[in-house]
Formats: sequence, structure tokens, C-alpha cells
Amino acid sequence: MDSAHQHEGSSSYYAVIFTSTRTEGDNGYGRMADRMVELAARQPGYIGVDSVRDASGTGITVSYWESLEAIRNWKANEAHLIAQEKGKQDWYKHYSVKICKVEREYGSVEG
Repeated sequence: MDSAHQHEGSSSYYAVIFTSTRTEGDNGYGRMADRMVELAARQPGYIGVDSVRDASGTGITVSYWESLEAIRNWKANEAHLIAQEKGKQDWYKHYSVKICKVEREYGSVEG
């Protein structure tokens, strides 16, 4: 897990949960995925991302955002639209997206 996300304070925020099953081979996926993480991190309202993928190709990526507007803006980003289309055509056997409001967060402290 990337665990790049840390949200300070008590206000709620949003999580976009992207689950997918990959097709065989990289076909440019790794490079584009890295580019999308870098680009998302520069978007207004971006908080962070966690991502995992198992050996069978099933993965979950959760990106965290301050608002629904920030999520809409990211979905409409020109480079992200290209990646979305490439994903539908070449990289994913199946995918789904869920958008959730996070009301509370807690966990253990690493040490």
C-alpha cells in the first residue's frame, strides 16, 4: 500500500475507489499510471492515494479529495481522459468506480 494519504483535521473528505482487473502485459500501463499519480497530486483538492494490485491483476486504488468538485475536475482532466479511454480499450478486463464520503478516519501509529 502506498499510504501517501494523510488528512489532518476533523472535516470530512471524499474517496474515489477504483477497482480493476488488468489485461495481460504492460502495454504502457506502468508509465501512464505513474504519470497519472504525479498529475493528480498537482490537482486542486487532491489529498493522496493508496494503491495495491495482486499477482492475478486485481487491484484497488483509492484517491482522496477535498470535494466532489475536485473529483469532477480530475475526471475531466484532458490527460486523465486519454488514460481513461486507453484503460477501457487496452488495460482493464473489468473496472468499477465508487465515490464515498469519509466522515471519520482512525488507525494505529507506525513506529
